[in-house]
Amino acid sequence: MIPLRKRLSFALRGGRVIDPANNVDTITDVFVQRGNIVGIGTAPENFSADHDIDARGRIVCPGLVDLSARLREPGLEHKATIESETRAAAAAGITTVCCPPDTYPIIDTPAVVELIRHRTEEAGYARVVTLGALTQGLAGERLTEVAALKQAGCCGLSNALLPLTNTLVQRRAFEYAATFDMPVFLHPEDYWLANGGCAHEGAVATRMGLPAIPAAAETAAVARDLALIEQTGVRAHFCRLTTARAVQMVAR
Repeated sequence: MIPLRKRLSFALRGGRVIDPANNVDTITDVFVQRGNIVGIGTAPENFSADHDIDARGRIVCPGLVDLSARLREPGLEHKATIESETRAAAAAGITTVCCPPDTYPIIDTPAVVELIRHRTEEAGYARVVTLGALTQGLAGERLTEVAALKQAGCCGLSNALLPLTNTLVQRRAFEYAATFDMPVFLHPEDYWLANGGCAHEGAVATRMGLPAIPAAAETAAVARDLALIEQTGVRAHFCRLTTARAVQMVAR
């Protein structure tokens, strides 16, 4: 069954249209027919809107992409489902959601990728792309079958929030990913320096009695990752950097 929103035609009136790819930033109208934009500024001939939407004071832009949305399905459907979470994403203007591999089961086989794709197509709200596990079971020991994960539709690889403490395994994983031109998504944090902390190391953490994480926990991991990226030629994305120093290191 075709979702209702893909059967309707509507006009967005007077919104601020921002489209960086086409260097557009202007106040104008947008016309949508059966899920497709059919006109900007001027409606096409014979266009008839089922709804006129007042978009004044609003931004109209291409759908946003969430690069790290932690989905509960599969495995934790009692908390949320792909249907409920993609519906919420679409309501917020997010049309593509990137799902890390730490679902239950972990995304380390094509079967799990196919399950998520099937559930996403059933829901029909937002597109979900998957990150395959960099190592089997995210255990940081044995590499996954990257070719099979790519063929199944994974857009990249990640070890989620779990550390790759064995740098030889990390190097081999980067080399394997580079062979198939698969980007790796990295959560740079030195496991031992972080030591289970939950707050930035400083006066506030000390005053509140919180276990602290020094900035070096991130910068040390970024330095290691950058060295291996240069060595292997893999494409990489650093997720959620929290220190200015780490940002400067990546920028260089």
